[in-house]
Amino acid sequence: MTETDARETATPEESPLLVTKDGPVVILTLNRPDRRNAINRAMRKALKKELWRADGDDEVRVVVITGAGTAFSSGVDLPEALSGPPPRTEGVTPTQVLRGISKPVIAAVNGPCYTGGYELAVNCSFIIASDRAEFADTHAQIGLLNGWGGSAMLPRMVGLPAAIQFILSGEPITGDTAARIGLANEVVEHDKLMDRTFEIAGKIAGGHPGAVQRMLRLLKEGAGASLAHALGLEAEASATHRSDGAEVGARFGKRRAEKS
Repeated sequence: MTETDARETATPEESPLLVTKDGPVVILTLNRPDRRNAINRAMRKALKKELWRADGDDEVRVVVITGAGTAFSSGVDLPEALSGPPPRTEGVTPTQVLRGISKPVIAAVNGPCYTGGYELAVNCSFIIASDRAEFADTHAQIGLLNGWGGSAMLPRMVGLPAAIQFILSGEPITGDTAARIGLANEVVEHDKLMDRTFEIAGKIAGGHPGAVQRMLRLLKEGAGASLAHALGLEAEASATHRSDGAEVGARFGKRRAEKS
């Protein structure tokens, strides 16, 4: 997707969050490049607002989050956070909203992704990383704790030993390492990051919206459950989901025609 393909819908260039729309895909761009997209109060508020808006818009099928400039995000704007009310006074966090909405969210990590930025990324549905991406969590190194779900999400993605090393050491890892341990789904050449992200988003958006949302909910609810509970959730969903046979047949036929 090029700039001319995207339609800016809500915010001027000086906004901490740019919102663009390409068909059924909404792109949220963290937009403080001079501060490596440090997440300040205004950005947190805008993120929550736009995620809720996308979740309530039937035309939106997928959300993509990325960063302007050379970084995804350096984390929470710490000078601002230390000089005013702490973020916990702002109500729900952006990551709580990410975990709660019904639309899949792809993090397109285009560069350094640290601490609060890393927590934002791991609460997305999955991560596609540029070969210029770098991930680190410095909370423990500077005397803070995860507060946006990082300590809960990461062990489920990469396993406990890898999560302990990553979170306690504060050492950065490359996009290649992130993909190898399961933090990122893929690592791609930097110039191809958004093309690949939109390719995946387009395939998701082409699926049946009701089935995609129900499957996403099943996957998220089942991920932290026992196998027996997860199978029970699947059986319940299968029993209550109402499919349109004609639409299923038409979609199946279309897929067969595309492959032939």
